[in-house]
Amino acid sequence: MEERILRIITLGIISWTTAFHLFRKFLPKRSFEFCNRLVSTVHATVAFTLASLSVEDWTCPVCPLASRPSHSQMQTLAVSLSYLIYDLICCQFDKRVTIDNTIHHLVSIVGIGAGLAYGKCGSELIAALCITEISSPFLHLRELLKELGYRDTDLNLAADISFAVVFSFARMVFGPYLTWVTLTADNPLVIKAMAVGLQLVSAYWFFKIARMMNYKLTKRTASKNLVYTEKL
Repeated sequence: MEERILRIITLGIISWTTAFHLFRKFLPKRSFEFCNRLVSTVHATVAFTLASLSVEDWTCPVCPLASRPSHSQMQTLAVSLSYLIYDLICCQFDKRVTIDNTIHHLVSIVGIGAGLAYGKCGSELIAALCITEISSPFLHLRELLKELGYRDTDLNLAADISFAVVFSFARMVFGPYLTWVTLTADNPLVIKAMAVGLQLVSAYWFFKIARMMNYKLTKRTASKNLVYTEKL
């Protein structure tokens, strides 16, 4: 891995950690998770923007396959890798550490790290970054709204639905296609394995989200029917 990329990763870890501590300082009444989600939202926005700008050909976003990452692509991947390392460590200090989230972070770190180390799979990794981060702001918005006092409101439900739709479309429509082209291209075995691992985690989360939305929509419908009956 190039020295300049290692510097970006190191500086990134320091920057994300500093941002978290600044949020904690200026928002002392907010929880540990709230401040970390603010950092995550900033990263998702920055990562998706940088990834979009580094796509070489929008008529074929995953082309050229198994190619060496461009200068801008390597910088984008390094920024996201630094965030994933920060977040993996930060989440260990939170009260709610989940195995699936930890696996997701480890798979992503190994995948991006391998791409930077081998100097291959640039287009595929950038496409994966777009697919995984496009739904992240909606994910964090759901939880931020709850802490701000909007739990079980129409606004929170709108955030839930937006997240579910964007996540499902990105990870269960484009995700399998990206996994397939990554597997069939001349990529290192470790990158192919991480692509499969990421898609499996996405599929697991998809089913959890589907169950959540079914529960919330059923609950909302039942609540509205009850109110309507009481009015009668």
